[in-house]
Amino acid sequence: MTNKLYIVATPIGNLEDITLRALRILKKVDLIFAEDTRVAKKLLAHFGIGTPIAKRHTRDEQKAAEEIIVELEAGKNIALISDAGTPGISDPGAFIIQKVREWGKKVRPFVKIEAVPGPSALAAAISVAGISANEFLFLGFLPHKKGRETLFKEIAASERAVVFYESPHRILKTLESLKKFSPEKKITICRELTKIYEEVIGGTAVDLLEFFEKYPEKVRGEFVVIVSNK
Repeated sequence: MTNKLYIVATPIGNLEDITLRALRILKKVDLIFAEDTRVAKKLLAHFGIGTPIAKRHTRDEQKAAEEIIVELEAGKNIALISDAGTPGISDPGAFIIQKVREWGKKVRPFVKIEAVPGPSALAAAISVAGISANEFLFLGFLPHKKGRETLFKEIAASERAVVFYESPHRILKTLESLKKFSPEKKITICRELTKIYEEVIGGTAVDLLEFFEKYPEKVRGEFVVIVSNK
């Protein structure tokens, strides 16, 4: 019998966005490994799912990988989830999947890693931004300090649209950098996607800085920033 590690996407805000398949998988697996057990418990409780959650947070990817391999070796089916969206995309998961795949090839070739796709802040933002995005560069979360200025210079020079995530603590600083290096480029900011206060704002970096200065209460939530290539 083939046992599996399921990589399950979970809602980025609105819980109704979870897929029927994700709910079925989360109910049937033997154990769930989560980025944060507190967030996972709220999600499972909302849908009446009683599957046990591992105590190990996947933020410690080395230890989580070791424990997941032990459980797979014991014949269990495992689901891996992040707090929101898809594991491995600006969230813990990639290292775990790599280690499980390496182990599976050497020891248990009948262990399968299966994707259960679903919500993505990246896809959601592009879908409502109203920009041409046949091709784009995704940077995830920008570094806090080292290499930031170099990265903004690369964004300014990019011939493709550039998409990245930003926190409310750094969004204004990021806009200041975009004002310095990409003053003419159109920027689209998507905040609180799928939630009650979802909002899409567009303009130059100067326009957006003026907007947040006028509405400082909107400097909240998670942000997806899209810098146009034109």
